[in-house]
Amino acid sequence: MNLYMDDYRRCPPGFTLARDAEECLLLLREYKVEILSLDYDLGPGEPTGLEVAAGMVRERLFPEQIYLHSSSLSGRRQMYEMLYDNLPEGVQLCNHPVPPELLSSIEGRERR
Repeated sequence: MNLYMDDYRRCPPGFTLARDAEECLLLLREYKVEILSLDYDLGPGEPTGLEVAAGMVRERLFPEQIYLHSSSLSGRRQMYEMLYDNLPEGVQLCNHPVPPELLSSIEGRERR
């Protein structure tokens, strides 16, 4: 499964959408996630992507690849630093959105 956490943006094809931190952590606990793309701001008064990153670290819920697509530079930096400091060997962490060529590849696999 590929997981996309965002409260506002449209979910890319080939990804499962989590609209909030609780749903994202639940899906990470219940499914094998290959690619995770995280937003930081999830709405006023709601837990942020940093809480998801903290939960991932606390519970050791690391997918194979993690991308940070947040437009919040400070939020993205905080998530990156927390995850980077606790990253298991073999997990790829990228401080940018999923590249368009990877999105196209995933979408192509979904169409088959």
